[in-house]
Amino acid sequence: MISVAAAKLIIQENSIPLQPKAVALQDAGGMALAADIFSTLDIPAFNQSSVDGYAFSFEGWQQYQLLKIDGEMAAGDASTNTLLPQHAIRIFTGAAVPDGADSIVMQEKISIENGMLKIDDAKLKQGGNLRPRGSEIKGGELALEMGTILSPAAIGYLAGFGIDKVLVFPKPVISIIVTGKELQQPGKPLTYGQVYESNSYTLSAALQQLGLTNVKIYRADDDLEILTGILQEALLKSDVVLLTGGISVGDYDFVLQAATDCGITKRFHRIKQRPGKPMYFGTKNNQLVFGLPGNPSSVLTCFYEYVIPALQRLSCTKKGIESLVVPLGKSISKPTGLTCFLKGMFDGKTATALGAQESYRLSSFAKANCLIMVDESTENLSEGDMVEIHLLPF
Repeated sequence: MISVAAAKLIIQENSIPLQPKAVALQDAGGMALAADIFSTLDIPAFNQSSVDGYAFSFEGWQQYQLLKIDGEMAAGDASTNTLLPQHAIRIFTGAAVPDGADSIVMQEKISIENGMLKIDDAKLKQGGNLRPRGSEIKGGELALEMGTILSPAAIGYLAGFGIDKVLVFPKPVISIIVTGKELQQPGKPLTYGQVYESNSYTLSAALQQLGLTNVKIYRADDDLEILTGILQEALLKSDVVLLTGGISVGDYDFVLQAATDCGITKRFHRIKQRPGKPMYFGTKNNQLVFGLPGNPSSVLTCFYEYVIPALQRLSCTKKGIESLVVPLGKSISKPTGLTCFLKGMFDGKTATALGAQESYRLSSFAKANCLIMVDESTENLSEGDMVEIHLLPF
């Protein structure tokens, strides 16, 4: 067995970013840019009104006070007329400000007397209510750096200067292989000795929370030939394969042999931890293969602690699980020699381990918002002792 720290380092060293590809901007949400993006034009591309009102020359207004209204400009109008100093033009939000005008007064701050515009705005300054050309970004300037995660705001920002495709690190394609002949699908009746299969539901939901939806689910009986064939098929289509169950050393645990038969290089098999001691990690070319334990709590713990960091390295999102060091809310004991990940509740000040910590139980996990990590050398912790917690990503 290897330590938790050693296992995480091995996974990190073998998680190589996916090859960048160009995708449509509207499909790039949540992905990381694979190249710097520079603006191709000034934004706004012209002096632009930020309100509905009247455009005028500030100096002309100071000289004449009353201004003659001369036409109007709506958003999208292509007129390039020059406004005379004693004139004003009706203008609407988003419209181009004509040459000769350098200020805009809101329509609520004017009156019209005998067809002439009178401005009643003591706070109005030259340049008021006008968005200068290039005030957002100028042509040739760096818009977003490589590695930027494309949030909704970033998508809109790029669309605003005409970008329709971006080079990104794609989201990984994932296969889930559930093993075990004792498993029955929810919604169907159980026979004696069967249990309902929940791991594929758990992992699919966890992947969806990360914005990963290109997921294929396979189910394999406890048969080496069948499992090997399914694993070979998954490797043809996936960047990451997650197997659940069949990774221990029982007579019906075939994952280790199937992985070997498929040409996967074993990087490690067992970790000094609870839950999830019999966890496997291997690689084939740059593909990652995780053999997760079969017990539901073990599956989810290993996913949060090991799979998420690998997925984020593949896609260069690199956010990871947030860690905090906080006081313990209630004393706990554990065996030495194993790092324990305890399902816990963090109330903003302290973290408390929940009940039902056994690896087959998800009831406490359904209530938990963190994992409390207790180092392998530690046996007892008292209330108030400082502990590291990993906040769950929801």
